[in-house]
Amino acid sequence: MGKSDLLLELYSNLGTTGALTFSSKTLVKKMLTHVDFKGAKLIIELGGGDGSITKGIVDKLDPETELLVFEISKSFCSTMEKLFPQPNVRIINDSAENIGKYIQGRKADYVLSSLPFSFIAPDVRKQILAQSKTALTHSGSFIQVCYSYMLKNLFKKYFGDVNTSFTLKNLPPAFVMVCK
Repeated sequence: MGKSDLLLELYSNLGTTGALTFSSKTLVKKMLTHVDFKGAKLIIELGGGDGSITKGIVDKLDPETELLVFEISKSFCSTMEKLFPQPNVRIINDSAENIGKYIQGRKADYVLSSLPFSFIAPDVRKQILAQSKTALTHSGSFIQVCYSYMLKNLFKKYFGDVNTSFTLKNLPPAFVMVCK
């Protein structure tokens, strides 16, 4: 799938992608500064999209670390399966509310998300955040890219500590919220 096909998919499904463009390299870098890849056993990404964040993760991923990428768009999944054929990367065409089904009792060191929580139904949003919290190790972090500072209050309902940073070098400018 070419870049124009990816953009068509992005704009055709704004309610599920929640983005006007793909994540910039600056945003991905800012997000990943909060990840200690050394010694991580399991990392989960919610909303793989075109693979912008996935590529940033894979470039730093230890070969023994497993990456599970959840994406509900079948066409985005097909593209990512071709881009990331590594044996330790698993592209999952399913909703992030089903994390528990795939980790089978294991715990993740990080859950990185670009899900558009403003557009997700409240019951599904609640399930995704509860599953994410349960999936993390005691010292794990939930790291969210979002476009509204108001979402910080939502994340505080599930995580006691939420730190926020901001970057103008994305369209639109974005927040990175690190939740523990």
